[in-house]
Amino acid sequence: MSTNSPRSDDDAKRQEEARRILERAHRDSAPILESALRRSGDFLTARGESEDPAEIWGKRIGRGLAIAIGIGCLIYLGLTYGR
Repeated sequence: MSTNSPRSDDDAKRQEEARRILERAHRDSAPILESALRRSGDFLTARGESEDPAEIWGKRIGRGLAIAIGIGCLIYLGLTYGR
């Protein structure tokens, strides 16, 4: 007689499948998050877009102001209509 019941075999298969799924999700999600953070940092600092320092600083200032104004608008809308 076998020491493993059909139920324990099914449980072992499900556990192994769950492990594989979790490993794949971890492996696939890490590069996406790292890539998104790197791209957003490159966008905000205007890295690699131009060699002209005035143009680089103009983009940095403009993008920074756009973010600050966007956050300010969200705060205003939240305080005004959040009740």
